[in-house]
Amino acid sequence: MDLNSASTIVLQVLTQATSQDTAVLKPAEEQLKQWETQPGFYSVLLNIFTNHTLDVNVRWLAVLYFKNGIDRYWRRVAPHALSEEEKTTLRAGLITNFNEPVNQIATQISVLIAKVARVDCPRQWPELIPTLLESVKVQDDLRQHRALLTFYHVTKTLASKRLAADRKLFYDLASGIYSFACSLWNHHTDTFLQQVCTGDEAAASNSLERTLLSLKVLRKLTVHGFVEPHWSVEVMGFLHAVFERLKQFLECSRSIRAENVCRDRLEKTIILFTKVLLDFLDQHPFSFTPLIQRSLEFAVSYVFTEAGEGIVFERFIVQCMNLIKMIVKNYAYKPSKNIEDSSPETLEAHKIKTAFFTYPTLMEICRRLVTHYFLLTKEELTMWEEDPEGFTVEESGGDSWKYSLRPCTEVLFIDIFHEYNQTLIPVLLEMVHSLQGSTSMEDTSAILIKDAVYNAVGLAAYELFDSVDFDQWFKNQLLAELQVSHNRYKPIRRRVIWLIGQWISVKFKSDLRPVLYEAICNLLQDQDLVVRIETATTLKLTVDDFEFRTDQFLPYLESMFTLLFQLLQEVTQCDTKMHVLHVLSCVIERVNMQIRPYVGCLVQYLPLLWKQSEEHNMLRCAILTTLIHLVQGLGAESKNLYPFLLPVIQLSTDVSQPPHVYLLEDGLELWLVTLENSPCLTPELLRIFQNMSALLDLSSENLKNFFKIINAYIFLSSSEFLQMYAADLCQSFCELLKDITTEGQVQVLKVVENVLKVNPVLGPQMFQPLLPSIVRGIIDGERYPVVMSTYLGIMGRVLLQNARFFSLLLNQVACELGQELDQILGNIIEMWVDRMDNITQPERRKLSALALLSLLPSLNSVIQDKFCGIINISVEGLHDVMTEDPETGTYKDCMLMSHFEEPKATEDEEPPTEQDKRKKMLALKDPVHTVSLQQFIYEKLKAQQELLGEQGFQALMETVDTEIVAQLQEFLQGF
Repeated sequence: MDLNSASTIVLQVLTQATSQDTAVLKPAEEQLKQWETQPGFYSVLLNIFTNHTLDVNVRWLAVLYFKNGIDRYWRRVAPHALSEEEKTTLRAGLITNFNEPVNQIATQISVLIAKVARVDCPRQWPELIPTLLESVKVQDDLRQHRALLTFYHVTKTLASKRLAADRKLFYDLASGIYSFACSLWNHHTDTFLQQVCTGDEAAASNSLERTLLSLKVLRKLTVHGFVEPHWSVEVMGFLHAVFERLKQFLECSRSIRAENVCRDRLEKTIILFTKVLLDFLDQHPFSFTPLIQRSLEFAVSYVFTEAGEGIVFERFIVQCMNLIKMIVKNYAYKPSKNIEDSSPETLEAHKIKTAFFTYPTLMEICRRLVTHYFLLTKEELTMWEEDPEGFTVEESGGDSWKYSLRPCTEVLFIDIFHEYNQTLIPVLLEMVHSLQGSTSMEDTSAILIKDAVYNAVGLAAYELFDSVDFDQWFKNQLLAELQVSHNRYKPIRRRVIWLIGQWISVKFKSDLRPVLYEAICNLLQDQDLVVRIETATTLKLTVDDFEFRTDQFLPYLESMFTLLFQLLQEVTQCDTKMHVLHVLSCVIERVNMQIRPYVGCLVQYLPLLWKQSEEHNMLRCAILTTLIHLVQGLGAESKNLYPFLLPVIQLSTDVSQPPHVYLLEDGLELWLVTLENSPCLTPELLRIFQNMSALLDLSSENLKNFFKIINAYIFLSSSEFLQMYAADLCQSFCELLKDITTEGQVQVLKVVENVLKVNPVLGPQMFQPLLPSIVRGIIDGERYPVVMSTYLGIMGRVLLQNARFFSLLLNQVACELGQELDQILGNIIEMWVDRMDNITQPERRKLSALALLSLLPSLNSVIQDKFCGIINISVEGLHDVMTEDPETGTYKDCMLMSHFEEPKATEDEEPPTEQDKRKKMLALKDPVHTVSLQQFIYEKLKAQQELLGEQGFQALMETVDTEIVAQLQEFLQGF
């Protein structure tokens, strides 16, 4: 590409590519795509985006195309890779001038230089770092800033490389430039502090930007540039200097107004200082040991004493608390139970920690956390009043919650309380005892303190197990507090019901559950929405607990379900509706069939909620989960839901519909439970299976559920289902088996096995294309036992229940392999006998014995030749299925089933589904469960004896081991 002539053309096309008119835009994008692999194209782009007289949008687009080209074509091994000559020219051009006037473009140029550096620096681009180091020294503000910006992005990128050789190169780079980077940072920091003192805000803002960038460089060099940084005087000097600089910057914040543009950047710099310490602690815990004492003193001073008043801000407090937490929890600082097994470094760090966390220090931290940081703020109380649902979402862990102060204080409290529980338990108990009795409604401060202390007791529930008699506390005080209905007392009502939820799985007598259920029923009618939502949460924790008893809960079920449903209707936010639906789902799941009388209102409401939630896929997931439990609870009665239920399943499992990305997993589970609980196959239910073909093409992690659904259709109505879908299924299976895991292969084969079990006459014909490969797999001695077991299960079904088809199948395979039919039959029997141990399921083992015995009586020399193996398998089968009656001393086949009995489920068991009943009915027709193996062996041997005569039969029996014959005779006593 000739640069002079090409520049004009490329510039014109780039200009068109910035157009809002798609008719102009699309052809331009296509043209640019074609040029991506043209030699010289990136040189033209470089000329365009470094020409500051051109339109900014055009230059921006040129930079982006250049950056994307680096990703695709810069490496030597890439298809259409750039030539070494052009790359040399481009590298030189990129660092000729650091004078880009537009900030966004300057950032993109810095990033693309870093991308090139990742591949080429230092071997192919040794001049990059020296050039940057020289450029950051220049007096020109713009050039200095752009060079520093590039220096940061290059350092960041090189620090992220993880191969050993790359790490070594970065270590060498860090040791070579660390001193310079420190000097640069100190220079810009001192300049900024001087300018703040003189009141030169504009200059201070520019210097602060350079301070921030140079500190970012130092952070990467410090954290990633040294194997053992504690041996570097410069590194440890910088880290100690961080504390001094932090104090200076925090003091600076007093004099810089909140609305000042410099204020935001100042806070970012303060946070970056803390990130340096946190990252260094994370990557080099033992190198951090000399900094433990100072870090704890600094953080505790600013967060838990008056030193921080007026200067600390929320993000800084969070970072300080994270620093304390990381030191407290750090495994590197925890000695082994056997002290001799601990390293000297660990013992030294532990000694420093222990010396710092004295009783007075711990007591003050604990008290300040509870009585200062745990208190509900004015903003939170206002939100409670004005947006109660928003308040509950925030409190329960909304998106912004995890970045806020409250969760950080609670996690720090939990960690410190766990680490120093012996010291802190008496402190917290003393706080609890000081709050016994009722609190004045007029004393808002006392109410908020009690809320905070109860919060602490809930968070420390596991640590307080042996120290608090929660049952007595519940009966003597907490229950009474739940009954105080005054509006000002609502923080305590909410906190107490939350507290009970925290303790329910820790220490709460089963006998008290009915009293709690009564209280929950009352609170679900509370005048305050936040209290009602919190009560619903505790109800979920209660029914989820392993000590939950349905009989205790049933008297309250109707009122609770009604009140929860009213709450679901009342709340308006998506997150809250999801939460209440989840509680309803848990209740339905635990009481199962007992829910049937009460679900009418919910069943009528869900279609409306589904329609309203069209834009909220996560709420729709919650509705699907509720429907799953509803269908399980309703059993066969769920058929009444089909007008709503089936379109929901159809949409959720249709891969051509965008929502399937969110709904598929729950939609498949709903589809499955619907089939399992369906009393009969409806045309609409049959039609939904049209979605399966596209699903099988996905070959996703949901494959197991796909096969469960297919099997459910087979058990529900094999004739109708297979008549419509067998051909498509067989084709899909043939494609799947070409590229599928062993587990997936077994799932496919189990479907075929179930088809043969349900429909032994037509089944083999419908899946005929799959069967020859199974025969060949048996003959070849399939190496995976689980696959071989399934092969033999399928072949056993065909041989036992459709002997004519078995013969045709062997003929087909014999023709394909150019062998005699008897040779194929002999190989199958031989492999069957040899690999019988691969079959672990008793049903399949009995089936194998029945199937091979079905070849008798026979004059066929191959079968007579394998007679010994057939008898061996038969005796093994007898050992598997025969149990001795202790009274009569006779044997009986334990797999025989004579009639259908409705299984009686205990309270802990789920009641049988319609599919369970169908499987039981199918078993009553299955030879495995209707034919006595003992009787079958006797009849087959008698028939063989009659066919061969006594002498011939005896000769045949002499081929069997005498021990096996003796065992056989013992089993056949009485015949």
